[in-house]
Amino acid sequence: MNTLHIAPEHEFEAQHGLPELLPADERILWQGSPRWQSLAVTAFHVRKVAIYFAAILALRATFTIADGGSLVDALLSVLLLAPLAVVALGLLALVARLSARTAVYTITNKRVVMRIGVVLSVTFNLPFASLDEASLKQYGDGTGDIPLHLAGQDRIAYLHLWPHVRPWRLARAEPMLRAVPDAARVAGILSRAMAGESAGRATEAATLVQPARPPRATGEWAAAS
Repeated sequence: MNTLHIAPEHEFEAQHGLPELLPADERILWQGSPRWQSLAVTAFHVRKVAIYFAAILALRATFTIADGGSLVDALLSVLLLAPLAVVALGLLALVARLSARTAVYTITNKRVVMRIGVVLSVTFNLPFASLDEASLKQYGDGTGDIPLHLAGQDRIAYLHLWPHVRPWRLARAEPMLRAVPDAARVAGILSRAMAGESAGRATEAATLVQPARPPRATGEWAAAS
């Protein structure tokens, strides 16, 4: 396919992560899923929520003592609220795990395919011709995020992609391979594939004025190479 395509929920996959078999001239270069622990921290902010609840519990204990309560009273006040914090953190971790488990990212020599969705499974087909650039943001555990900037007039709604989307790009949502293990290697595979596809299109198009650019990074996002 040479245009942006969205496939609805599917019960049968002709090939893992793909709604149909690849053409004879197309091959899978990489396929994987988010690491759920990293997804929980970076997309669902489990660590920040844990710090927030810890601060609330500490303040609760402090106020109890300041009001004349004993250490036992302070401990009881904390224990009354602690289960709510545990439940909230557990739910976030569960949603992160389900989001990672149901997501499959595929990079071929012609496109990126994202099969995502916990309740409603949707496949986004992103040919390299529809992508302007790709970037990379790495984390300390070796995982990373690879956002994809859509070229031209192609648009995907932010909520349709979440959490597999670059944060805060609401007006022009950028699909993102999120919490990818060994992200630097995967970004390199994508970069070379996009550059190779661009070179192929340039060779075929005799009237091309300027060669297509390889993926580059902007701002805080490190270049995918």
